[in-house]
Amino acid sequence: MQDKTIYYKVAEHIFSVEASDAILSQMSNYAPFVTDAVDTPTFSLAVLCDTDAPAYTEETRQEEEGQAIICGRTAEGLPTFDFWLFGKCAGILVCEKDFRKANLFIQQGREIPTLVAMRTKEQSSKCCPPAFAGMTEKNTRMTEEGAQKVTHLDTFAVNNSLMVLYSLATANLQTALFHAAVIRNKERGYLFLGKSGTGKSTHARLWLQYNEGSTLLNDDNPVVRLFKGEDGKISTKVYGSPWSGKTPCYRNEVVDVGGFVLLSQAPFNKISRLKGVAAYAALVPCISGMRWDKEIANGIHQTENALASHVPVWYLECLPDEAAAKLCQETIA
Repeated sequence: MQDKTIYYKVAEHIFSVEASDAILSQMSNYAPFVTDAVDTPTFSLAVLCDTDAPAYTEETRQEEEGQAIICGRTAEGLPTFDFWLFGKCAGILVCEKDFRKANLFIQQGREIPTLVAMRTKEQSSKCCPPAFAGMTEKNTRMTEEGAQKVTHLDTFAVNNSLMVLYSLATANLQTALFHAAVIRNKERGYLFLGKSGTGKSTHARLWLQYNEGSTLLNDDNPVVRLFKGEDGKISTKVYGSPWSGKTPCYRNEVVDVGGFVLLSQAPFNKISRLKGVAAYAALVPCISGMRWDKEIANGIHQTENALASHVPVWYLECLPDEAAAKLCQETIA
């Protein structure tokens, strides 16, 4: 059966996915973002099944919570990203050098590559902070349609491939894919930042429960964009996305950014404003990108610097309680 091509618009950036019906049927989280076809999308992904991926040489890898992304390059210098989940291979993404086009090879049954012997300490630390924050397993079911068997590993590979491509293809377009939970309150979006397990989703739920007028925009991977008006003023907007971790919240909505809040667990509730280098440092671990690539890193740096300079950044040490949610809301909103 011939593959189909579907176009999606996320934060005003359009991309396409060419895949079989079996693959596309598993992408229900993208349904709110379907759009009309265009001649020049920001990037395009083709999903290839039962086709061997080219060999690659590992450059670095990111391993966290049972997941791994092995980053490398082919002999021709094409960037590659090999996705693994709990020791099981999901697929290999091979990109053009400008990240405008890529192929995802669904290849399962391989053994995870061991670390190369010549890998240096410097190479081992290239993905720290994580290059691609918030890569989480999606709760998908196993199905079988025709001769093509689709498992949640396929969906995991497609989701992560699109997140990687999105973050890299838009890195120089004043766009950042965040690892954060976003609450909409009083027509502004507030992003809660922090490492996995810090309590971003918990704090967002507390806002929903105790701060009137709050709604959840995205629970794991929103997109933030910078815009410069004719008067030279900078504005920032946060968008919902098809990627929301384990909480199904796929809203195609946008709102002005009201602020960033870095969370930290504590036996008390205290909030303070971060400025300068401290504000910049709070944002860095939460934005996905291939920071060992000079051009990508420069684009991310410019976005991070502009956000830290034009958007309030706060540090909230807190308990998981009503008082923390009310203190935060009263201070920043």
